[in-house]
Amino acid sequence: MKQTFRTSFLRRTALALGLLAAAAAQAEPVGEVDTVFKLIGPDHKIVVDAYDDPGVQGVTCYVSRAKTGGVKGALGLAEDKAEASIACRQTGPISFKKPLPAQEEMFTERISLIFKKLRVVRMVDKTRNTLVYLTYSDRVIEGSPQNSVTAVPVDRGTVIPLK
Repeated sequence: MKQTFRTSFLRRTALALGLLAAAAAQAEPVGEVDTVFKLIGPDHKIVVDAYDDPGVQGVTCYVSRAKTGGVKGALGLAEDKAEASIACRQTGPISFKKPLPAQEEMFTERISLIFKKLRVVRMVDKTRNTLVYLTYSDRVIEGSPQNSVTAVPVDRGTVIPLK
């Protein structure tokens, strides 16, 4: 009985931690605008999502990207365009949960059924005490050179801890 309870407890704990990790990296929709009317299925649109940096409290990244509508978009079979724009801002007091690597992928979101992902990478510019954020898309075979970059300067009184 003890072993069964322990196994069940460990499974529930692992599931809860997995759900928390997934929730931390989830986008929070901010808004959207229609760009092309589609008679059947949702319209093509540009969506804006907010991502709180999981390693830096007080920084939020806003990513805008195209979202394909129509029948394929409604069924999740459409391949969204590779273009994206990013703007990261200080939204509260900046603090660090733990030391940061010099470069780390923070978020990944699927933008096609199998092959394409939108990525956001955080880099630390130690010389200028600044956090640099890059967004780009990649494919299994061929990535896109289209990218967008933004930076959040950190007050000189707060040193960015590096691993």
